[in-house]
Amino acid sequence: MAEQSIDDVLESPQRKLVVADTDIDLRSSIQNDIFILMVQESHGSAGGRAGGSGGRKIDKVIAFSCSKGICNSYFETLDPEKIDQFEIPYSAVAMDIVLSTGKQVVVQGLIDPNTVNNYRELTNNL
Repeated sequence: MAEQSIDDVLESPQRKLVVADTDIDLRSSIQNDIFILMVQESHGSAGGRAGGSGGRKIDKVIAFSCSKGICNSYFETLDPEKIDQFEIPYSAVAMDIVLSTGKQVVVQGLIDPNTVNNYRELTNNL
């Protein structure tokens, strides 16, 4: 599986949930761990989850560690058994992020150091 840059993953049209330690500005020198949960495209889910009910099915998890403007992928899985161990954050909101090129994009996600720590511990044990 060819490794994608974090910019490519964040700009991809596939729905995703992004969980990060701090606000995402990929030009920043601040240390930031970023987990990207790719949402499986399901047919017939026009518009998403009515009133917040229903579910999101994650089909891929990628983790990046960013520091001093460089992001390295340190975890990636397509394994459903591993993915099922990641708690899906249902409190995600629209977030403005800045890519390494300075381009601003909007993604669904949240800034939650506790969730990032839980995910990081999980990746160490998988």
